[in-house]
Amino acid sequence: MKYSDLGLVNTNDIFADALIRGYAVPAFNIYNMETLLAVLNAARITHSPIILAVSESALKYMGADMLMGMIRGAKIKPSDKIALHLDHGGSFDACKHAIKIGFSSVMIDASKLPFEENVELSKQVADFAHQHNVSVEAELGTLSGIEDENTFGTQSSYTNPSDVEKFVAATNIDSLAIAIGTSHGAYKRKRDDEELRFDILADIATRLPKFPLVLHGASNIPQKLISVINEYGGKISGARGIDEHQLRRATKMNVCKINVDSDLRLGFTAATRRALATNPENFNPREFLKPSIETMTQICIDEIRNIMGSDNKVA
Repeated sequence: MKYSDLGLVNTNDIFADALIRGYAVPAFNIYNMETLLAVLNAARITHSPIILAVSESALKYMGADMLMGMIRGAKIKPSDKIALHLDHGGSFDACKHAIKIGFSSVMIDASKLPFEENVELSKQVADFAHQHNVSVEAELGTLSGIEDENTFGTQSSYTNPSDVEKFVAATNIDSLAIAIGTSHGAYKRKRDDEELRFDILADIATRLPKFPLVLHGASNIPQKLISVINEYGGKISGARGIDEHQLRRATKMNVCKINVDSDLRLGFTAATRRALATNPENFNPREFLKPSIETMTQICIDEIRNIMGSDNKVA
């Protein structure tokens, strides 16, 4: 399946404009019909390019046929500037499979391997992907935190700016995920005053001018969602996200893609808990899932406008 037959574009087609105009394209993780609808609704309301990010575990959960069936049903057009991206592909085979079924972008995450092995695997994926006009993201540095069984780490290491030029040249990748203090999951910071390492980002941006950089683990973790979850029976404490002003600052420094997953999970959970608790007689999933879609749509709209700056960037 060619991704162009589904109306998708690769990320090269949307990062070029983001670099010029100083905004980031949001990569929202999806894992069912509800998350897909919410992200697409927000993109169309705000006229924003978007990346539909799907992890290996989410792909396994939905099944390739079901996911691609939903993508076909979404009636996406090239003018919508929407990419379908494999998030944290852990192997060449995982990336190859995603390309074969119609993904327009893949991430090969070999960041936990020694530098030369990371280069070798990333180049192998890039060589194959470029034969199919699919864009490739790789990562230098590691993030801590847990998102799912394919995305976890107990230690973090900042990206070494002195490595980035050699890595990009040797691999021929299209974008680079860097580690400057973000982390996976809902527990990204211990204190509210923690800042990202903008000195590292500035150094990397200087060494790689006009090259797309990516931030993973960059959810904002709105505290109002935490409050709703806990009010209706949840038990989440100490969750902190990345300050929206810091993320907006990063978009002015060659960060063209910001990944968001936890915010949608929290929104889905908060809205579902509240709907079930306030209407305990209801057992119709359509009735308690509709508020979840609406809540996630609003989260995406808010972050597109206030963090990414990508609203009204689709003609």
